Amino acid sequence: MPTGTLLIIDDEARLRQLLAQVLELEGYTVLQAPDARRGLELLQQHAADVLLVLSDVKLPDGHGVDLLPRYKAAAPDAEVVLLTAFGTIPDGVKAMKLGAFDYLTKGDFEQQLVVVVERAAEKARLRQRVAELERRVGEQYRFESMIGASAELQRVQQLARQVAPTDSTVLLEGPTGSGKELFAQAIHQASGRRGKAFVAVNCSAFPKDLLESELFGYKKGAFTGALADKKGLLEEANGGTLFLDEIGELELNVQAKFLRVLESQTFTKLGDTKPTKVNLRLVAATNRNLKLEADEGRFRPDLYYRLSVFTIRIPALKDRPADVPPLAQHFLHYFAARLSKRLPGLEPECLALLQRYPWPGNVRELKNVLERAAILAPNGEPLTGDFLPDEFHALGQAARPGADAADDSLRALEARHIEKLMRELDGNKPDVAKRLGIGLTTLYRKLQEYGLDG
Repeated sequence: MPTGTLLIIDDEARLRQLLAQVLELEGYTVLQAPDARRGLELLQQHAADVLLVLSDVKLPDGHGVDLLPRYKAAAPDAEVVLLTAFGTIPDGVKAMKLGAFDYLTKGDFEQQLVVVVERAAEKARLRQRVAELERRVGEQYRFESMIGASAELQRVQQLARQVAPTDSTVLLEGPTGSGKELFAQAIHQASGRRGKAFVAVNCSAFPKDLLESELFGYKKGAFTGALADKKGLLEEANGGTLFLDEIGELELNVQAKFLRVLESQTFTKLGDTKPTKVNLRLVAATNRNLKLEADEGRFRPDLYYRLSVFTIRIPALKDRPADVPPLAQHFLHYFAARLSKRLPGLEPECLALLQRYPWPGNVRELKNVLERAAILAPNGEPLTGDFLPDEFHALGQAARPGADAADDSLRALEARHIEKLMRELDGNKPDVAKRLGIGLTTLYRKLQEYGLDG
């Protein structure tokens, strides 16, 4: 059954109440107003809930067609249907141009009213869902949503915040998996283009002979198989931001064409003779040293200097170990929710292993490791080092010969503590593990390591 709030604005009380009764029987909540002033007041008060405004054209204090822009301004996601006793073609045309969903003549709409209302309400619901998704995406990619508080992360965030409101080209440098696309999204969301498209292109994901046509588009007949005009990704990003990931993969001939885009905001489609104008902001990313590539002739120097107007170096995860614990907790909670598990947290020993690891795959690798661990971990228990891949334990073993005296002292203290607990609890290993706050597998490993398993 339909649900949602409708607003009827009509000075004919009997008709207004009849419409309200009909639509309430259809499952809608109906607000009523006798004139434009009261109608606009109600609309402003309930803007987030109203799906549809049903407004008479001739009101005591205004004309419905002229009031359309005010209705749309008060509730941008709502639809408007105008009702009139004497419909005219000019009024109908003007109403549709101003954004009315429909223009109905009283006396003739009894059979179609419910259908029109439901179609208009469904369109409004869809617009509200899209707006909510856009809001969530915007929140997800804000700088404030980035996880970590290390000095290294804060430094690059500050640089990105400063350049975001401008239209300057930004080059993000950093290793694979370090979060370059996340920064590109945050820059877009903090700019004046946030309501427009964010088009991300991974230049390494396309075959080299297809990337040019995907970027620039083509005209029908430009090559064998071009059976219709195709809009390129540059046009899709018009008004918004184009993010070129792994831009170092661009062929030299494509780099030349892209240089023109940056210089003139125009390009020519394959098979076309006329230039196409666009208005876009470019954010590019690379895990290569483009300066070195340009010096050695593998990347156009003129394009490099146009790209590097504002360069931001995203640090590798190993360079900001303080961010590993909050990131690990975030991913653990995320995967626990997806797996419908309760995983209270990570044991200190597990966190120590995560912070010691060099993370060659950066944040992306950390996410994968936590997904695996969340799958393996028992429901209701904290994550222990037992659920980490073997290379984490191998790293721990390799680190021991070089441990300093303080580390040896702590290990000796831990060994004496475990030995004491084993005596107090008569060798009951599950109880000892519980007292230590570690998993049973971890306890067995420590007993063997300290020679206490005899």
